[in-house]
Amino acid sequence: MVQNIIDYLSAFGALGLFVHAFLDAIIFPIPALFLQIPLSLVNPNEALWLATVGFAACLLGSPVGYYIGKKIGSTVLYKMLKKTWVDKARELFRKNGEAAILIGSFTPIPFKVFTILSGSLNFPLWKLLAYAAVGRAVKFYAVGTLFYIYGRSAADMVHEVTLYMLVIGIPLILLFLLVRYKVRQRKLKRLQENEERSSKDVGSE
Repeated sequence: MVQNIIDYLSAFGALGLFVHAFLDAIIFPIPALFLQIPLSLVNPNEALWLATVGFAACLLGSPVGYYIGKKIGSTVLYKMLKKTWVDKARELFRKNGEAAILIGSFTPIPFKVFTILSGSLNFPLWKLLAYAAVGRAVKFYAVGTLFYIYGRSAADMVHEVTLYMLVIGIPLILLFLLVRYKVRQRKLKRLQENEERSSKDVGSE
């Protein structure tokens, strides 16, 4: 059934990928990568254009998935997807929503899990879009660039590159979040020190 839908969408080329990527952020259980690769394989010269189409559609679909989560809640995910996927994503969100979205952009977990969870857990929409833009751009354009440079032979490289993105990308994301946490802690400490000084100045008067 699902494969039939993908085959049907592939007949429409870039438009089919747009629909797939848009639905990937909302309800469709198969990631858009599964259509981006065969379309790029047929037309390697259009690989970067296909990456752009998929990326834009994913961002446009993300707010829709977000508001579905806000209205219905994450229970809808358990009906559509594997419980283990949803539970892992929920646990990531509990620890750090930003990291969940960035890491989720690289993992096999369907991206709709993160858009719907964002809404159900009241995660700021602008943050969802900002971090999704970074993560999804890397994934779409990494595949697109491979096919654009290496042509049809890139089909054998996609799996390895996706694995490298996980191995390299996740530590970089965690490092970024750690640095940001340290910066925020320093700002908070300075703010507290300034408040204490202000209180002392007022008391001395």
